[in-house]
Amino acid sequence: MPWKGRTVMDERIRFVAQLLEGESMTLLCREFNISRKTGYKIFDRYKECGLEGISDRTRRPHRYGNQLPVQVETAILTLKQDKPHWGARKIREKLLRRFASEVKVPAQSTIHAVLDRHGLVKRMGRRRGRAEGTALSLGQKPNELWCTDYKGEFLLGNQKYCYPLTVTDHASRYLLLCEALESTRETLAITAFERLFKERGLPNSIRSDNGTPFASGNSLFNLSRLSVWWLRLGIQIERIRPGHPQQKDYASHCTSSIRCDTTLVTDRWDSLTPCAFRGGLAPGCSCRRSFLSL
Repeated sequence: MPWKGRTVMDERIRFVAQLLEGESMTLLCREFNISRKTGYKIFDRYKECGLEGISDRTRRPHRYGNQLPVQVETAILTLKQDKPHWGARKIREKLLRRFASEVKVPAQSTIHAVLDRHGLVKRMGRRRGRAEGTALSLGQKPNELWCTDYKGEFLLGNQKYCYPLTVTDHASRYLLLCEALESTRETLAITAFERLFKERGLPNSIRSDNGTPFASGNSLFNLSRLSVWWLRLGIQIERIRPGHPQQKDYASHCTSSIRCDTTLVTDRWDSLTPCAFRGGLAPGCSCRRSFLSL
């Protein structure tokens, strides 16, 4: 059998019941560990209001020093009902014209608080464009699909960071570009791609992730300055799904090799590196310059 708990209200009822039975106020106050002043207050409230008088009363103040007059609050709600599309600023301007110098018109923030308290404020959720992946092509022939990515950041001996920008051909696995940049700024990437396009031609599509500078989360369709330039050149854009780096294919898997061979030239690195995907053949065996030019 569980223990029976006692609340403050139960103790007050016991206190009043024992007083009605004729016990001494002083002894009861000592037993219940309360002062005689509190004991008399409880008993007087019981005699005035019964059991409801000994229950806890609200501690809300009777009046507020800065409380709006009822007439002003009613006028605010009436204006809002007549003009549902009006906000606190327009309502305050209307009140200034109506009351003039009769009463003190509340501030715009106070009017907004009144509207919010009565559920007349429609909260707009923050719209945040979430990156999504696009349809991915197979890229079975050279120059049909290029994959690009930044291979992290490397701290150099001069205490400056290096950001290797890589571009690979999806079909041949040929490393078309591996250029060390000082940052991921769009201007540096555009310069690197411009040299690559003049040397290798243009691909049909370029696949990248949703990061800078390939995409921009604050623009229409997440298009960045670099991706818009690609579209103007007639290059289709492919983007992987967020959190799926394996969709970048070889561009993601060559990171460790690039870290080990950062001193090698791109052509030499691809000529000496067998590709397991292509049966051990070097990527440079089948990669050719694109027929599409800049």
